[in-house]
Amino acid sequence: MGEFAVHRVRFFGLVPAGVRCLACHPRGARLALARTDGAVEVYNFAANYYQEKVIPGHEGRSVESLCWVAGDRLFGAGLSGDITEYDLSRLSAARGTDGGGGPIWSMAANSTGTQLAIGCEDGSVKIFQVVPGGIQFERNLDRRKGGSGQRHRPSPPLCSGGSPATPSCPPRAGQTVQRIMVNYHMEKTRRECVVWAIALLSRGTVVTADSYGRVQFWDWQQGTLAESHTVSTSAALSLAVSEREDSIVVGTSTGATYQLQLLPVKLGGSEKRWVRTKPFQHHSHDVRAVAHSPTALISGGLDAQLVIRPLMEKVQKKGYDTALRKFTFPHRRLVSCARKARLLLFQFSQHLELWRLGSTKESGKDGEVLPLCRMPEHLVQLKSKGPEHIYCSSVSPCGTWLGYSTASRFHLYRVRCDGDSVSLRKV
Repeated sequence: MGEFAVHRVRFFGLVPAGVRCLACHPRGARLALARTDGAVEVYNFAANYYQEKVIPGHEGRSVESLCWVAGDRLFGAGLSGDITEYDLSRLSAARGTDGGGGPIWSMAANSTGTQLAIGCEDGSVKIFQVVPGGIQFERNLDRRKGGSGQRHRPSPPLCSGGSPATPSCPPRAGQTVQRIMVNYHMEKTRRECVVWAIALLSRGTVVTADSYGRVQFWDWQQGTLAESHTVSTSAALSLAVSEREDSIVVGTSTGATYQLQLLPVKLGGSEKRWVRTKPFQHHSHDVRAVAHSPTALISGGLDAQLVIRPLMEKVQKKGYDTALRKFTFPHRRLVSCARKARLLLFQFSQHLELWRLGSTKESGKDGEVLPLCRMPEHLVQLKSKGPEHIYCSSVSPCGTWLGYSTASRFHLYRVRCDGDSVSLRKV
């Protein structure tokens, strides 16, 4: 092997976008993930959680919720107030529909994937019919202050919650039949309690996660509190229920995730209670999104990490599938090298940076750090025009051509380096 110099590049100031929401495919084959910059990623479970698709972000598109419906159709909704369907073959937003209630905070589908329920900023919960080629508005449910909708697998029941923490369960007619004031079940209320996440179990139990760090189980027909578990001293932000409804994963604002399991009170007995069994500390910031696959607990936080922790009791034998996975860095290539010109191109969401590597005249033994006679130099910062984020970029090996692409356009530039001066000409 010949001699070569290793450049330690410490001037790429990449700040990965945090994870905003997760959505497991109903058949457990795929995981959709949305980040705070509006980008959507799809991971394939069958291929060792390989990131097979990335839909770049957009300045006007904020994704607060994702949902799989009718097979492999993926929908997203956010603060723009639009419901967007994604084209997974062209990796772009195919079409959008105005929700009609302002910013959308939550969205879920029924068990057959034929209906979408959205919770809007104005407190309304709206039902849309999923049809070929898009969605159609069906009806409004009762409007309430600060509501956000969460639909469960069975079609009829639907729950909404938020501030001032009053989950309600409308029937098919769209009228509220039960309202629960969470603050009334507390001895002293110093601050308003906000319900951040809701799930409805098939046996008539509503599960809530609130700003007091509690996971509570309510009898939705009677409106009474059945069980309460304080999992954290800070807010419980997200929760997800397993398909068999015997396990729940909860994400908190401290970066910790907790698992609750439905276990028999006595060995061999029929009576069961929810018990907090496993705490995990894999994140450093808020865990805004969690998902529960048949064999793993999945969490994503503002630290930009996607963590997949296998459930050891669900695995037949130890192997590659039982390993803890942490996806910290982007899977896409964000750095391009012009070898002959000693240039590096760094890709950010809305701009590119072109750098010249430093150089040295010294030589030494293997492993020694050599002093630089010329420091790395920032040559060009090229900003992308328009709201679309940059999807891919590259610099030619000779360093005279630079190109990048968004979801709809390709841009090519001619680079001229004359000594210390650099110029770009759009081609």
